[in-house]
Amino acid sequence: MERRFFGTDGIRGRAGEPPLTPEFVLRLGQAAGSVLRENAARPTVLIGKDTRESGDLLEAALAAGLLSQGVAVEHLGVLPTPAVAYLSSVLEADAGVVISASHNPYQDNGIKFFGPGGTKLSDEAELEIERRLEGAFAIRDIGTVRNHREAERLYTDRLVHLGPRLDGLRVAMDTANGATYRVAPRVLQRLGAEVFAIFNTPDGRNINKGCGSTHPELLQRVVREGGFDVGVAFDGDGDRVILVDARGRIVHGDHVLYINALVRGEPLVVGTVMSNLGLERALKRRGVEFVRTPVGDRYVYEALRERGGRLGGEQSGHVLFLDHLPTGDGLQTALLTLDAVQRSGRSLETWVDELTLYPQRLVNVRVRDKEAVMALPELAAWIAEAEGRLGEGRINVRPSGTEPLVRIMVEAPDPERVDEAIDWLRERISAAVE
Repeated sequence: MERRFFGTDGIRGRAGEPPLTPEFVLRLGQAAGSVLRENAARPTVLIGKDTRESGDLLEAALAAGLLSQGVAVEHLGVLPTPAVAYLSSVLEADAGVVISASHNPYQDNGIKFFGPGGTKLSDEAELEIERRLEGAFAIRDIGTVRNHREAERLYTDRLVHLGPRLDGLRVAMDTANGATYRVAPRVLQRLGAEVFAIFNTPDGRNINKGCGSTHPELLQRVVREGGFDVGVAFDGDGDRVILVDARGRIVHGDHVLYINALVRGEPLVVGTVMSNLGLERALKRRGVEFVRTPVGDRYVYEALRERGGRLGGEQSGHVLFLDHLPTGDGLQTALLTLDAVQRSGRSLETWVDELTLYPQRLVNVRVRDKEAVMALPELAAWIAEAEGRLGEGRINVRPSGTEPLVRIMVEAPDPERVDEAIDWLRERISAAVE
């Protein structure tokens, strides 16, 4: 059976439109509840969400479906995705659910399940939920519902215990008007930092709007002009983070992997096909094995588990520290990276100077059928010809996991050749799908 609704990061779409209608989400709750009831007489499910205006609607529909199957529902309120994963583990819940579309605009939303222990729900469990969506559901023992009033405190206490002392550190912070808008400033302030927060007044529609880890331009300006020591930018659901050094330069996931790998003495790092070639070569020069996976933290996690590694992640700032949590946590990543910088005795700026990254460009080509594009018989020859024009470098062409797009990435030492290769490829792909 092929997946119809679950993607690599749960179910996503435009809120209120198929599949994310209240009717569908109600049935999703019923299907998930019926699966959970096979392993527990009264399973417990935690539900958290980000700040989108559609979150309350989808949460209510999902909770109703779960309650109809005898599930005990605990509402966590607005919390980052990794908080739900963490609390699912420490509170020994049977499942956790996050209602969020991460870095997408407010009109979108999504539903992502975590299994026991805070790991993502297995493929088999997701397929079984999808299979049951087609059936009929009788109301079983009616479940209970409550608000978990200690959820935010439990999560912030964990991070404060994890983080280094930041006394005197001046931090500019962009919370993307999202799930970290309360917890992130509080955590860093409790650790002694002086925090200046921007984009921290969510109104249900301004999440990720020109801000956050995908749009850190204003944060860079604030850091430079305000004389801050570091900038921190999260995405809407708080599982990603981008840092900004004191010079206003972006410190993304490749920098974070490099710093933590060397300070922690990691023998293995897992990245993706989008990880910069400069990172791979810099780590290999220092004896660190580097492994690539397809884009997606699910694949990074699987590779780390298979190889016994602890550190991996993506350029986007979605970084996994499996010795701490089985999912990405932007706040955790920021704290562990600041701790690594402190322990190294070097400045963040020095680390950024040390890692030479190749010029890399990514463009999106909007298409009607991305799978048809990837199946074009000429595509492999086009990529090979473009790589030949580069001389040295890499090209990756892949379909978006959530949108009707084909993404073209080119990197090489010569930025002019990068531009030429990517424009040449884009013209051919665009012409082929007209």
